[in-house]
Formats: sequence, C-alpha cells, structure tokens
Amino acid sequence: MAIILDENTRVLIQGITGREGQARSRFMLEYGTKVVAGVTPGRGGTEVWHIPVYNTVKEAIENRGPIDLTVTFVPGPLVKDAVFEALNAGIEKVVMPVERVPVYDALEIIAYARRKGATIIGPGSLGLISPEKAVAGWIGGTEELAKEVFRAGPVGVLSRSGGQTTTVCWAITREGLGVSTAIHVGSEPVVGITFAEALPLFEKDNETQAVVLFGEIGGTAEEDSTELIKSGKFTKPLVAYIAGASAQSGIRYSHASAIIEGGKGDAQSKIKALSGVGVQVVSSPKDLAPTVKRILKR
Repeated sequence: MAIILDENTRVLIQGITGREGQARSRFMLEYGTKVVAGVTPGRGGTEVWHIPVYNTVKEAIENRGPIDLTVTFVPGPLVKDAVFEALNAGIEKVVMPVERVPVYDALEIIAYARRKGATIIGPGSLGLISPEKAVAGWIGGTEELAKEVFRAGPVGVLSRSGGQTTTVCWAITREGLGVSTAIHVGSEPVVGITFAEALPLFEKDNETQAVVLFGEIGGTAEEDSTELIKSGKFTKPLVAYIAGASAQSGIRYSHASAIIEGGKGDAQSKIKALSGVGVQVVSSPKDLAPTVKRILKR
C-alpha cells in the first residue's frame, strides 16, 4: 500500500509540452506512473511520449475519464489559474513542483483547495514517490536513480527539504528497510499539505509501520503535529530531525520559509515539543535511518 499515489492513480500533467513537462512526463512514465493525459492550452491534439495532449482539463477528463491527481509544470505566476482549473474540474490531488509562486496566489490556492476538500502538495515541492509503484514530480530524477534509491518498505517519509527527502530514503534503503511513500511537502513560505495532515494518512496505511520526519526551523508545522499525536490520531513510531539548530533569530536559513522570529520556530522549541509527546528526535540526519530500524526491530 501507499498514501496519495500508487500504481493505479490516474495522473494528468498540466504544462506537459514545456521543457520540464516533457522531461518529467517521460521519467514518470518510465517509472510506472499511470499518466493518462496532458494539458497545454493551444496544443490540444498533439502528443508527448504517446500521451494525448488537450487544451483544457475538462477536455482531458471528457476524453480520458476520471483524473485522480495532476502535476503542474507551469510557471509560478501562471500556476494559480492551472490549479483552479483542475480543482473546478473535480481533481482532488494537486502536486505543484514549481517555485516562486506569489505568496498571495499560494494562499488563495490552498484556501480554495481546502474548501473543495482537495490536497495540495507544494508549491516548491519535488513531489512524492511510492517506491516501485509511481512517482509524481521531480523526485528521483531518473528512472535508474529512483529505482536504486527508493525501495518499497514500511517507512513513511515527510520532509521540508527536497534534497534531504532523497538522502533520507537512500539511507533507509541502505538499512535494508524501504519506504511506503515519501513526500516533499514544499519549500515555499506557504505550502499545502502539512505534517499534521499527512501523518493520519500514514496511520491508516497498513504497510507503513513508522514515519521519519525531516523538519527545519521556521513555522509551526512540527509543533502542530504534536497536537495530533496528543489526540491519538497518530500512534505509530515517529523519528524526527530538525535542521537549522545553529541559526540565529531573524536570519533566514536555507529556504524562504525557514526564519525564526520572536522566539518562535526555533529548533529547541520544536525538539522540546516533539520529545514531549514521545517522538524520537535525533541530533544528526545520519541517525534517522538507524534509529527507525532499531525501533522496528524491537
């Protein structure tokens, strides 16, 4: 099993005829993702890697049937219209592998998706992968690398860092475990799916036995997840690392979202909150995989 994406998920690619859309659609197909259609206004009637292209999302659904998830390879200033079009057509899962989305646009997208009961992954997300099943976005890079790094197994992965999503999964694979689904939630100041929203999905997934979380300073995503644990809505083992412990207040660290101000969002407050509800917090990212392996072997 997996969460959000598996081998049966019917995927649409918006912006499929662009450079990234063409490259990533090929990668997704080669990995096994069920890409059923693409959309680029004005390019309807063409094909990309034998994937039929339509002018609108509505046309794609009328011709290819229901769509479960869309990936938007659309420039930041234009992506709001693309996402709204998908949501209005009834698509309930949107992956946004695009950076520099205007903050107000991101806020509108996320608010509208919540009203529609839809899930947004991103903006600024490399995407997600359910190893040996399907991939949506840039995560993995190539078919060969993705198959080497990502192996199916019992550990869910959530990360605020795109690069570390891959690194953590590689380490888990080297420990002989494997990953159920890995999600890069996004690196922009405002993102859709949160840790607190993703953890209950892993809780319901029979394959996932534990979750690894790569967090960072800034925001309250990690603290918010502790409330979920307190309420009993997530009960599986959780191993976490918080990046940026040495950053000073008011200084941006790595991502646009990673800024601590007024004593909030710093590493120590996150570590204290997570440890307080029984989460195993490690002091180095290299300890994530060995720690989750040790927990699962008890």
